[in-house]
Amino acid sequence: MANNGNKNWTVVVLTCQHKDSVYAFQRELDLRQQRGGLPPGTLLLTVADPQARLGSGGATLNALLVAAEHLSARAGHTVVTADVLDDAHILILHTGRDFPWDSCGRAFCWLPVGGAQQAVESPVCCLDTLLDCLSHQVSPGSPPGVWVCSTDMILTLPSRQVMSWEGFSGVRVLALPGDVSYATNHGVYLSDGQGGVCDIIYRGSEEQIRQAILPDGKVPLVSGPVFLSRSVSEKLLQTHVTSPLDGCTYLGMDSGAPSLQISLFLDILMCLCSDVSETQFISEERPGSTSPTGPQGAAVRSARAVLWKTLRGTPLSMEYIADGTYDYMTLSGKEHISRLTRKGWQMETLSHIQKMDCVSADSRVINSVLEGNVTVSSGAVIQHCHLQGPVQVQSGSFLSGLEATSGSHLQQLLLSGDIIIQGHRVQLGELKLTVYTVLGAHDALEASYEESTFLNHNWTDLYKRTGIRPEEIWATSSESKTPRPLWDARLFPVFQPRDGAVGLEGVSWLMSGGPGTLEWWRGAWRLSLREVLSLTDQEGELCWREELFFRAARKRATDTLRGHSDHSLLPSIRAAVLGGQQGKLLSTLDSVAAGSSENLGVAARTLACIADVLGCMAGEGKGGLRSGPAANPAWAAAFSLLERPDLPAGIQALANQRSHWINRPDMLVRAARHYEGAGQVLLRQAVMSAQEFVSIGQGEMPPIGEWQEVECPARLDLSGGWSDTPPIAFERGGAVVNVAVKVDGRRPIGARARRIREPRLLLVTSSSGADCSVATETVCRTLQDLEDHCQPHAPGALLKAVCVCSGLVTFPSQQPLAEQLLQRWGGGLELHSWSLLPYGSGLGTSSILAGAVLAAVYRSTGRTYDTDSLIHAVLHLEQTLTTGGGWQDQVGGLVGGVKVARSRASLPLRVDVERLSLSQDFLSALQQRLILVYTGKTRLARNLLQDVVRSWYSRLPSIVTNTDQLVTNAEECALACTDGSLSRLGACLDCYWAQKKVMAPGCEPAAVRSMMNALRPLALGQSLAGAGGGGFLYLLTRDGQQEEAVRQVLGSTPGLGDFTVHSVELDMEGICVLQSARSPDQ
Repeated sequence: MANNGNKNWTVVVLTCQHKDSVYAFQRELDLRQQRGGLPPGTLLLTVADPQARLGSGGATLNALLVAAEHLSARAGHTVVTADVLDDAHILILHTGRDFPWDSCGRAFCWLPVGGAQQAVESPVCCLDTLLDCLSHQVSPGSPPGVWVCSTDMILTLPSRQVMSWEGFSGVRVLALPGDVSYATNHGVYLSDGQGGVCDIIYRGSEEQIRQAILPDGKVPLVSGPVFLSRSVSEKLLQTHVTSPLDGCTYLGMDSGAPSLQISLFLDILMCLCSDVSETQFISEERPGSTSPTGPQGAAVRSARAVLWKTLRGTPLSMEYIADGTYDYMTLSGKEHISRLTRKGWQMETLSHIQKMDCVSADSRVINSVLEGNVTVSSGAVIQHCHLQGPVQVQSGSFLSGLEATSGSHLQQLLLSGDIIIQGHRVQLGELKLTVYTVLGAHDALEASYEESTFLNHNWTDLYKRTGIRPEEIWATSSESKTPRPLWDARLFPVFQPRDGAVGLEGVSWLMSGGPGTLEWWRGAWRLSLREVLSLTDQEGELCWREELFFRAARKRATDTLRGHSDHSLLPSIRAAVLGGQQGKLLSTLDSVAAGSSENLGVAARTLACIADVLGCMAGEGKGGLRSGPAANPAWAAAFSLLERPDLPAGIQALANQRSHWINRPDMLVRAARHYEGAGQVLLRQAVMSAQEFVSIGQGEMPPIGEWQEVECPARLDLSGGWSDTPPIAFERGGAVVNVAVKVDGRRPIGARARRIREPRLLLVTSSSGADCSVATETVCRTLQDLEDHCQPHAPGALLKAVCVCSGLVTFPSQQPLAEQLLQRWGGGLELHSWSLLPYGSGLGTSSILAGAVLAAVYRSTGRTYDTDSLIHAVLHLEQTLTTGGGWQDQVGGLVGGVKVARSRASLPLRVDVERLSLSQDFLSALQQRLILVYTGKTRLARNLLQDVVRSWYSRLPSIVTNTDQLVTNAEECALACTDGSLSRLGACLDCYWAQKKVMAPGCEPAAVRSMMNALRPLALGQSLAGAGGGGFLYLLTRDGQQEEAVRQVLGSTPGLGDFTVHSVELDMEGICVLQSARSPDQ
């Protein structure tokens, strides 16, 4: 069976050597599951080794027992049973020993990499890379059993490994290639050439290692991952009741069995190697394994005998991954710094850097906040720090765990290169404090005193500079033969009986010395690095990192919003809510919004982010749909302040009201809707800046009773739609190509207006032309009748909005409506509008109609305008009407022919229109090939618009990329038309439709998909008009005059419903003023 899919673990067990680590590490596993890094149904267990120095084999036996016990209890058993292993996929991960360069061990060492498109922002630690590698590349396809791996290395596999598991039994190990020289300090497998393992050589001589060389010149390194089949797992599980192996488990310890240290590789797997004899296995001394002749010799030999009897004969096979890499995390500081600064990894990871130009591109800043002049040289690493400048971090240095309060001491240090300074959170009884250590990157921690250095220099340099004597830092005298490694040097002052906890001044003195402080150092309670690590408060350490993570995230959010960055804040928002940090994040966002009076676009996006926070607090799929009404009276006062505009007071009022809506998911979703509504208020104010480009003159008014009538074509959007939609249009810039068209030989949109003697407004709307007898009539005699002009579903709302926005009347005003009309225009106004197109047609009806009505009103009151002014006036009007929308619809219907319109990424919002100069042959060919099909489906564009604006404000990467591609495709479409290429135009139409579906998922009903699939053989390109979701489909056919062929294809396609096919005629005029006529009754 070849592996496929990803591994869905039954149990993941993380072992740790310190009991105090269990709670902290369990929370880390739980967080990964909440963020989606581990399957939701996986049982997560953190298991402390029952005794110190249990060995990888002992820790594996104990972890297997605990996993089986939990699975047995879940299955309703009262005793541990191996039956639970039948379908179980278990992963055991060993955290191993203390790591000097990370207080939480190698597993939780942060790496300078970002999670690719994470749904929830989170760090990538060694544990995460290993989980990803094992779950997605190594284990898929493996049968039930147990995978075991240490977390002390970084495995890199270029692709998913295809391993055959058909009929597999026994044990399988993974090996990665290494050089002979490297392998002398590690372990290698000796293969039999058939995939079996003959022997395991650990820290052997070069001669021994060379026996394992493979044809590629490399040796197969012991690289961590081991798979134990279900049968082998059961045999190992049975040993928990067999002496002396029961001493490896917590049950054995609780039963009084003596502890025992055994190795997974050199004890458990060694007995499976084909070239190893029983005597050899039981009695042989081997590096890295407990001696069979030492103090525990009898127990070791007995345990090996049990393992031989239990497991011997089990096949041990090796999977060699020739193109993988294995990076064991040694105790070398220099190696660790080189690892973090290697090419291909990020310079900045989950950090806030105030002055980015001070940080070298070849340095690494991980989970840190750098404020002021913090200069970071090439090859330096800063992690988990909050630093305030001026600070200079030299090349090759490593700073970790330093707080801003320690900045003054850090500023005084003359940091040389290759220096490691760390702050460790430790717990001494009830006392919690931070201990600071300093080392050289080249110092060898385990080497003897004679062969080691301190701060990259001989020990004599320290003694001369400070006056320290060797016996003061080691418990043994200089004549003693006991090794005195740097690990155990009690150099680092922790606590002064008189002054309390020691800060960075201790590190400063060790680095620079100076008179008068030797006695202070001698009087302090001091610890060695080994002791510091053993006393680490890992829960406190992880809490510090988490607090710094969220602190940096809030500062990045501020930078993102104020800097108009395309970075999506949704992953960070989800992380904050999961981490219980939503209160601090909301306060930060309130502050950004309140301080953005000079840039309403920033304020509007910030309110949308607050809505995202509230939505995340409600929970995925809980509380109702995000789109919905936002006019609850409780929020009216805040909205009023925003409309005034008084942005700071409005933001505070919103926050005050928000505090009453955060107790239930449904309330949170409703609050989110109101924040989006508040954002729309600010967005309207930003877009209304387009009024700056509306120029209306005053001429002679036509006689009372004389109709001023205009007609407009519809528009077909050929490319670029959605890029014209605020806020995209002024934050990113937009470009749209569209064409004005008559439908079935008629301009389908029109309006007419005339002055009347009675001082009132008579507003008439119809859907069947100017002289239709079926119409809706609305009469406004007072200003109160105009109050609902900004409610789009109110009777006559569009015409009322035109009356207000055109300056026909002033609203609100102390002057009565009748008095205004008589004073300004000598009477009232009768205003008619009509459209022959169905609701939700996608042909730009409402915006074009708004332009037509404005033009009719302007003409009837003797005012002059140009088309450019009408385009911008419609933008202003639609914001007043609160329908939103972009500028391309009115461009399409008011300006004739084929044109490209553009807006720059700036405010005030201005639209520039360029009519394309096209050959008559191309226009004729285009007209013969454009066909409209009414799909019979009603489009719900309002919901689509809300969703698109929300996605843009969230800066979803797919939306940002697609928006750029919309503009690019529009420019290509304009070129295709200019070049007279119908085939390229068709390709642009298909591309455009694909882009629409990215912008508004769900805009393609199933019936429309069937329709488009059926028409594909006839079409060079096709798309739904407008936002999609229904309305009209247009297609550019390969041949001319294909209406009948389209009818036949659709007629023979089942499930399409009531479609109709319509002819298209290019309209080269745009808005057209008809001859004035005086009504006989006037």
